[in-house]
Amino acid sequence: MEDKHFIRGKIPMTKSEIRAIVIAKLELQADSILYDIGAGTGSVAVEAALTARQGHVYAIEQKEEGCELIRRNQAALGAKNLTVVEGRAPKALAGLPIPDRVFIGGSGGELAKILDQVRDCNPQVRVVLTVIALETLTEVGEYLRRRELEAEIVSVQVARAEKLGNYHLMQGQNPVYIITISGGMK
Repeated sequence: MEDKHFIRGKIPMTKSEIRAIVIAKLELQADSILYDIGAGTGSVAVEAALTARQGHVYAIEQKEEGCELIRRNQAALGAKNLTVVEGRAPKALAGLPIPDRVFIGGSGGELAKILDQVRDCNPQVRVVLTVIALETLTEVGEYLRRRELEAEIVSVQVARAEKLGNYHLMQGQNPVYIITISGGMK
């Protein structure tokens, strides 16, 4: 889905090229239960809800502005099987149905606690994270090592053409690491 379909505001959004890879890596089923943690504008949550139409998506976001944007995007794009959960993970996850898929776009410094909580609920949960900061990438690597987990790590860098006079110049976006933890031990 093109980015232009989403209302953005000043909240970070997972861009379409990265979102397409994230949705593919999640391997959503028609009835998947997905948590989108650090949902931002809800771009992943909305697209996931439109993919897993018999399932349900819980968009967890701690910022009030983000929650409002998610609701607006949900309404504009018809994602009826999406619930906005205002709060900070992992505490905000309490009482939600057990997920079979989790996307983490932001963790608010609670990454290990979030991963432990969702894996305690469902040891076979499929988790996909997007990471920009090298410190977070290191944190994920240490978590995987401590828990003896396997993960697929993909680095993606997108460049978009921008017109300058009569020419189109490629403008690089931030590189993004996409990490998939598919459950189970080594």
